Amino acid sequence: MIVHNFDPVFIDLGIFQIRWYSIAYIVGIVLGWIYAIKIIKKMARKHNFTPIKQTDFDDLIIYLIIGIVLGGRLGYVIFYNFEYYSKNLFEILKLWEGGMSFHGGLLGVIIATIIFSKIKKINFFYFSDIICCVAPVGLFLGRIANFINGELFGKISTLPWAIVFPNGGNISRHPSQIYEAILEGIVLFILINFFALKKQLLLRAGYVSSLFLIFYSIVRIIGENFREPDKHLGYFFNYFSMGIILSFVTFLAGCFTIFLIKNNEQNN
Repeated sequence: MIVHNFDPVFIDLGIFQIRWYSIAYIVGIVLGWIYAIKIIKKMARKHNFTPIKQTDFDDLIIYLIIGIVLGGRLGYVIFYNFEYYSKNLFEILKLWEGGMSFHGGLLGVIIATIIFSKIKKINFFYFSDIICCVAPVGLFLGRIANFINGELFGKISTLPWAIVFPNGGNISRHPSQIYEAILEGIVLFILINFFALKKQLLLRAGYVSSLFLIFYSIVRIIGENFREPDKHLGYFFNYFSMGIILSFVTFLAGCFTIFLIKNNEQNN
């Protein structure tokens, strides 16, 4: 039996703490930024294709950070625990304690990127396609942070690698955060970058973004089957968690976006 004994606090300075959760977000954004610039330079060198410049993406970063933080937090509040936070508004500000929604963060990033692309007068998909190539880096680190926090743990399991989490009772459970880190981080990264770079879909605006929505939804739904649902929400219709429901929406959104892109190509 493996017992989870990780400390979610990286450094405790008394009146101020630095948590692994915060570090994961910061490192994820920085590494994603570096990789995005590498992709832009590679596209310019290999295909002489430069719809956006490095400076454009550099300017976009602050918009993305705001979109991730505000969207992720508000998404969690609205989708997962609205009743609690509506009565404890100050708790919404406690980002360091965790509680971020991917789907909320996704919506926040989309809105932020739309605003920025309007300002720059550049096709939204030129930015979103590159963002989707690097997003799995942040997703991987975020799930690792979930594991260190001992949150979002899995269902009861008797497998050799099952773990007893502090807040999960004296019962061995699936380390679902690690499963999701592999699926949403490593597997999704390989899939998206294969189609974006090897199959050169970055040359066709919008396809990478659409595939990201589709592939993410699939791997998220797989991961949700090992994850314990939120106690205050449980399952809808005795089977669907909130994560699964939201992933169905993003899956359909990805399919619909591809349909619109293909239809637009045929009409031009």
